[in-house]
Amino acid sequence: MSSTASEDSSNTDLIENVHNTLVWLKNNPCPYVAGPESLKKRASVALIVRVQPSYAHPPDKAAAPADSIDSFFAQDWVKYGEPEVLFIKRAARKGDRWTSHVALPGGRRDPEDKDDQHAAIREAAEEVGIELSENTCIAVGNLPQRIVTTSWGRVPLMVLCPYVFLVTRHDLPPLRLQPTEVASTHWVPIRSLLDPGQRTVHTEDVSNRLANQETGIKKWALAGMLGKMEFSAIQLLPAESLYCHESPTDDSNHHKIAPPRNILQRLLNFARSPMLPPPPQNRPLILWGLTLGVVADFLDLLPPHNALELWTYPTFTMPDVRLVIWLTTYRFRETKRLQLESENHSGPPAAAVEEGLDAVSLPDNKRGSDVGMGGLGSGRSLRGQSFESAVGTMLEGYYACMRRGVTYALLCRLLGVGTIAALLWFRRRSLSMALARFKRL
Repeated sequence: MSSTASEDSSNTDLIENVHNTLVWLKNNPCPYVAGPESLKKRASVALIVRVQPSYAHPPDKAAAPADSIDSFFAQDWVKYGEPEVLFIKRAARKGDRWTSHVALPGGRRDPEDKDDQHAAIREAAEEVGIELSENTCIAVGNLPQRIVTTSWGRVPLMVLCPYVFLVTRHDLPPLRLQPTEVASTHWVPIRSLLDPGQRTVHTEDVSNRLANQETGIKKWALAGMLGKMEFSAIQLLPAESLYCHESPTDDSNHHKIAPPRNILQRLLNFARSPMLPPPPQNRPLILWGLTLGVVADFLDLLPPHNALELWTYPTFTMPDVRLVIWLTTYRFRETKRLQLESENHSGPPAAAVEEGLDAVSLPDNKRGSDVGMGGLGSGRSLRGQSFESAVGTMLEGYYACMRRGVTYALLCRLLGVGTIAALLWFRRRSLSMALARFKRL
């Protein structure tokens, strides 16, 4: 009995925190970000929150959907429910920069969309078949808009506009997945997103990051010297998943094994008993990059407000490159840490960037958060009249420092190789001279 009472208390505390956060977002809309004049592309995503009823507190099936945030959370079944967020895993598509990524429902704004929020509503209906209408949900508000960049922050791609929706129906119809866009959907408890034990890192091939910057031998040489990039991430633990068997996946060719070209190997295989290939391994769902940045903005508003302590700056896996980058960016990171501590104690959140890419220079009145690969936020309470991404503050200018660190690391390698080559040459020359003197004797 005491265990059940403790769980109920924990649930009600989280529900109350989510309630307060959604009310705050409703009353404090984030400003519109126009972006640079040359940047016309805009995209919207939907962060959809639902409350899953508990077994002990079922909902009243005859009750009509709530028409406000307060009336929704006033229901008994909601007070003891489990709040969850909807994620999708995108279908595997060749040439798509977001292929197989964990993401939020959404996509590019079309000319017929009347605004950014309408684009999020339309994309959610097209991708997962969820109607974000007044009969199904409440449009809560928006999270900070941001300029998505590439080439380590130097090239803006689009303005991303996240919107938050609260599902008010307990009997939401089954999702309908678009095969070419979505491989699976996952309802993930907010509790697990806040769990420090689910924090991890994601490594990304550097050649993917250099795809639009370098080509040919130079691209693969840099990838070989730098190793992989490492980003903050969260391993998702879904409470409910739905898979689209029509969608292409990374493992679609797993069962196709090319026959060996060697004749001897073919004979050996023929002599052996036939064996089926092992089944594909279940890959964990990793939330990282741009989507993590959006989710982090939401998590920043929820207790215990400790996301900054769980976040790490992006770096590389090569030990020497990692060390040089750490040394090069040390003063920068300390300055940002002190800046955030000062802001957390003195006033509203300040402008920020997120993990991925540098800030694009904009006038102060048009400045928004610039992101590429998202990270966890800094953690702060609900206060002030503005809310902007905190990881952005930490990463604004970081990639310029990291590029310098990469340059220094490569120069150190060249210097080390040159020094070793010189020592070997002098040693060989000394041995040759000694051998020549010995022969003369």
